[in-house]
Amino acid sequence: MKVCVGLSGGVDSSVAALLLKQQGYDVFAMYMQNWHDIEGTLHGDCEWEEEKFVAEMVARKIGIPFYFVDLSKQYMARVADYMFDEYSRGRTPNPDVLCNREIKFDAFLQAAEKLGADYVATGHYCRKEELPDGTFRLLAGADGNKDQSYFLCQLSQEQLAKAMFPIGDLVKPEVRRLAREADLMSAEKKDSQGICFVGKVDLPVFLQQKLKSVEGDIVEVYPKFYEDHPLADDTLETLSTPYDYSSIVFESETYRSGKKHIKKTRWKDNPYGKIIGRHEGAQFYTLGQRKGLGVGGHAEPVFVIGTDIASNRVYVGEGENHPGLFQKALRIAPDEVKWIRPADAMAVGEQRRLRVRIRYRQPLQDAALIMRSDALYILFDEPQRSITPGQFAAWYDGDALLGSGVIA
Repeated sequence: MKVCVGLSGGVDSSVAALLLKQQGYDVFAMYMQNWHDIEGTLHGDCEWEEEKFVAEMVARKIGIPFYFVDLSKQYMARVADYMFDEYSRGRTPNPDVLCNREIKFDAFLQAAEKLGADYVATGHYCRKEELPDGTFRLLAGADGNKDQSYFLCQLSQEQLAKAMFPIGDLVKPEVRRLAREADLMSAEKKDSQGICFVGKVDLPVFLQQKLKSVEGDIVEVYPKFYEDHPLADDTLETLSTPYDYSSIVFESETYRSGKKHIKKTRWKDNPYGKIIGRHEGAQFYTLGQRKGLGVGGHAEPVFVIGTDIASNRVYVGEGENHPGLFQKALRIAPDEVKWIRPADAMAVGEQRRLRVRIRYRQPLQDAALIMRSDALYILFDEPQRSITPGQFAAWYDGDALLGSGVIA
């Protein structure tokens, strides 16, 4: 059985290749380049030339063939363009999830099959299980601190059938130990960070490759706004709808200042908020963001609680417990709901208790999934912080990831 390992130059994929070779598989490695443009990337993070060199040295040490494939055109068309489009609409995409669905287990898989591969293996901390009916379940990795099943939440049965996760039953310290014992060059290499195959980036600079900078106001929203604008009801539609701050309107007034009584203009006081700064484009900010706002003078940290692309405004709130940070429910459009196994899909009118996460490494949250004709609603037991349109919600039954969808 011939297996192609997606060798990235990191320790996880290196040990995946090592284990497969030790288990007697016919193994070869392939490094994929998916990004060329370095604008906006932070020097020294995820530079592909260094990664490729390490990957090649690891393959040589293990004693397996090494190949290189350039998938940058596919990555741009199927991941990067989607990412730029989502940000332009004021949404925050997850390119890592898309990269796994569209590149690693699609374009890369096809390239590997051309070289004779029966399976593609990666260094993800997750597991798969074949059921008696021939379908596959995607399971969380044995290492709860490193579980990466969330990033694979959009894989299909066809993709899982061709996938192998050799380190899914291991914990990270064990992976490091195996790499050291095998004297692999990647043994002490730090885990990669940032956007999949792009690296750690200065996001506004990176996005400015495609999105224009347009100055706008940063508006701080006071808690009084929520006191005077309570939710109209507790229906799923209302609970899953982000707050609308467009009613906070600022009027100007003129006044005379100084001994010469020079005429000046200022904003009238507003009980619901205040303009506290300027930004370079609402599309460059995401819910829950703290850094990069450039505003001071607050006793507690300030966080993004909303953006409005039409008015080019960024709304912020002071404090970890600001009411604008929390939401009780979310919705997913019917055509965005994806089930790992079609047999697990919910019917319209069905309700199910499952555990959900809305971002990588977030502890699983208790929730009710309610399937309606207009959407799948997820009602959490506890309000969730920074439910972000464009991100993926993934739901689990025990260790099994059942499905996922893009938050509306």
